[in-house]
Parts: sequence; C-alpha cells; structure tokens
Amino acid sequence: MQQMATEPAGEELSLAERAYRAIRDRLVMLEIRPGAPINEDQLAQSLGVGRTPVREALKRLQYERLITTYPRRGTFATDVNITDLAHISEVRQELEPLAAALATRRATAADRATLTAVLRELEGADSPRRDAAELMRLDLRVHRAIYAATHNPYLEDTLVRHDNLATRIWCLFIDRLSDMAGHVGEHGPLIEAVVAGDPDKAAQLAHSHVEGFERAIRAAI
Repeated sequence: MQQMATEPAGEELSLAERAYRAIRDRLVMLEIRPGAPINEDQLAQSLGVGRTPVREALKRLQYERLITTYPRRGTFATDVNITDLAHISEVRQELEPLAAALATRRATAADRATLTAVLRELEGADSPRRDAAELMRLDLRVHRAIYAATHNPYLEDTLVRHDNLATRIWCLFIDRLSDMAGHVGEHGPLIEAVVAGDPDKAAQLAHSHVEGFERAIRAAI
C-alpha cells in the first residue's frame, strides 16, 4: 500500500509503528470496510510482521475509534456514522485554523520543502489520470504535513485522529461527490500561505476548507 505518512524517507520505524500506520490507513481509506472483522493473523501475514506488533497497533487504533472490540464476538472496523460529522467538524473548525497559523510560524526548512513538494503534486489534482482514492491519499498527505509543521505533538495527534475520521466519512460518499479534485485542489492556496508565513490567511483558508467539507458531505447525503 502507498505510504501516506509525512516522516522523512529512510527513518527507522518499529515494527509496531509500521503495522499501526499501515492498518490505520487501510481503515481510513475503507480498504478495510466498516464493520469488517479484524483478523490478526491475516494482517500480520499481509504486513510481513508478527502478531505482537499487530496487537500493539490494534490497541492504538481502538483508542482512535477506528476499531472496536466486543466481548466474545471479536474485533471489527468501526462503522462510519454520519451523525458524527457535526462533532468532528466542531473540533476541526477550531483546531485546523490554529494548526495552519502555527505552521506558518514554526515550519522548518524541511517542513517547507515537504509542503512545496506536496504543492507540486496538487497542481495535477484535476488530471483525469487520478482516481478518487489517489486524491484522498493526497488530501491526507497535505493535512498531515501541515500538522507536523506545527511541532506540537499533542495538536498533531488530535488533528490526525479527527482528520482520519472525517476522511472515512468522505470515502463513504466518494461516489456521490462531484468535485473531488476541486476540494483537494483548495489546499494549494493554504500551503502557499503556510510557506509564505501568512498566519491570518492560512487560518482563514483552513476554516473555509473544513466548512466546505461539511457542506459537501451534507449535500451528498
């Protein structure tokens, strides 16, 4: 599966961390469907790791509301509940602008290089060769790069978790959304504002983006 994290290439990750990121992104992209049973042995085999790293990953994913365990029944991918949209949006409308503004002030040269590289990818977002899943992965990379540039691990962790939940809702309705490329392409001016160090503009664009996301989903329901 395509790696969506924003960490530098070549960074050594523990087996548990690798398993966590891979399983997380399968759940976020609905490659593991909502309500599907989670089989530790199958995941371990597909990832080329032992059951212990998978178990550690699943503990984190349960905390992040991506999987749930029922006594005597087993572990399952959580359902995507559209009623959660308002709650998720409340959090994101407050914290996404904060993250964007902080990123303008704290981004390192490496952060700006990462954001600039993602910006180049966005320039081809409307290419007919890009399918919806690829656009969603690009959307995740944009958000995660901005969160990382805040250099606030607590804020980054909170926003990654809520963006993951929002993305699952987005993927559920992806066939009903008419302008996926336009939504993803909106990130271009936001990244430019972050790289240029304009916190007010970055915050305003981030807030508008979250509002637009919620409107698009509600229109598709």
